[in-house]
Amino acid sequence: MKGASWLSIGVVAAMLVALPLLLTSNVALNFITFAGIITLAAQGWNILAGYGGQFSFGHAAFFGTGAYAMALLQVRLGLNPWLALPIAIAIGGVVGFLIGALSFRARLRGSYFALVTLAFAEVLRILTNALSFTGGAAGVLIPLRVGSDNMQFRDARVLCWLVLAFVVGALCLTYAIARSRFGAYLVAVRENEDAARALGVDTFLVKLKAITVSAMLTAAAGCLYAQKSLYLDAGIGFGPWISIDALLAPIVGGIGTVFGPLVGAAALLGLGEVTKTLIASLTGGAAPGVDLIVFGALLILSVAFAPQGLMGLVRVLRPASKGGA
Repeated sequence: MKGASWLSIGVVAAMLVALPLLLTSNVALNFITFAGIITLAAQGWNILAGYGGQFSFGHAAFFGTGAYAMALLQVRLGLNPWLALPIAIAIGGVVGFLIGALSFRARLRGSYFALVTLAFAEVLRILTNALSFTGGAAGVLIPLRVGSDNMQFRDARVLCWLVLAFVVGALCLTYAIARSRFGAYLVAVRENEDAARALGVDTFLVKLKAITVSAMLTAAAGCLYAQKSLYLDAGIGFGPWISIDALLAPIVGGIGTVFGPLVGAAALLGLGEVTKTLIASLTGGAAPGVDLIVFGALLILSVAFAPQGLMGLVRVLRPASKGGA
């Protein structure tokens, strides 16, 4: 399989659906669910940065917006979570649109755009931590009301399948964008924005569409995280951890590819868990922050030896193995 195709996406979707049936322990289901949430946020980052070349350090702004909107629509306004979900995703898209309109209208690009997104995420974190409507420093707690109508399932596999359904939808969306005229415009902007503009591409509109779609996917990840954890505070919703995970997964898995964020998220989280378990067994206790050390080392190795990520490494090794055979 040289690259992504509808067939390959179908095969991956079938494998993802089968995972909760094969791995039924709560630990495994929680890992798959969380990996799916990270993949969704990473896929959002990948559309904006991997295909569009607009690197963001502040995707926590969209994740936190989706998460808090999902929680507050239920807690403050009494909306059903199934109704709150699309509204929260749309609110995340609006935030992305506004940030993009301000940034791209000012012709910000490169490190300037990255720092602006980081600043927006930090501003939202401070505001959320200060406002009483959002629960302030105490955060917001979604009441425990188990039932499928409240999107709180007795069987952990159901939430896992819901998250994986969003992941498959994001894969389909990314592949459709990559094959569309809009995707071609995104790549043109990434490769040479001035040349694309000279050829008649409305680069402002293309980047604005990209950040809006990116924000909606990342907000969806925040919504699902809020519904899984049932608790949020500013450090969780708008913390730098999600911005780091959202950009690390595509870089490690393969930036600008359909499956890169999925592969990268699984590799990062899996290696992090294995490392923490190994360290705990060797030292007899937990070692906080060791997963971050592993992430940093993996990022350095990826940039040094596999600049196109794990997906690029597979493409390089496959012809070599065929030739050797």
